[in-house]
Amino acid sequence: QVAESGGGLVQPGGSLRLSCVASGETLDYHAIGWFRQAPGKERERLLCIAANGRISNDADSVKGRFSVSKDNAKNTVYLQMDNLRPEDTAVYYCVAGPLCSSGLATVGVWGSGTLVTVVS
Repeated sequence: QVAESGGGLVQPGGSLRLSCVASGETLDYHAIGWFRQAPGKERERLLCIAANGRISNDADSVKGRFSVSKDNAKNTVYLQMDNLRPEDTAVYYCVAGPLCSSGLATVGVWGSGTLVTVVS
């Protein structure tokens, strides 16, 4: 299982750090991907960090503003979000799977999501 936390209300230009805690899936052997879904929009894959620490940046919309890191000792992956914009408002999900492959969303284990709202 994975569980996200850290969402909330933030002003444009602000920052938030989301956490994804994995239980039962050790990050030594699992990848974690971050996705989001805004109201009325399709799900968007953002970034993924593999078991070996390799990072894939999958969304131009967040490049240079969002970053991912992990602490294997805490079995936790972090999504650092800086310079937030109103269009970043969405429910953010983390997904655990074997690889940062295109099939991660299909085969992975999803958290229940955490809501991020960016508003003046």
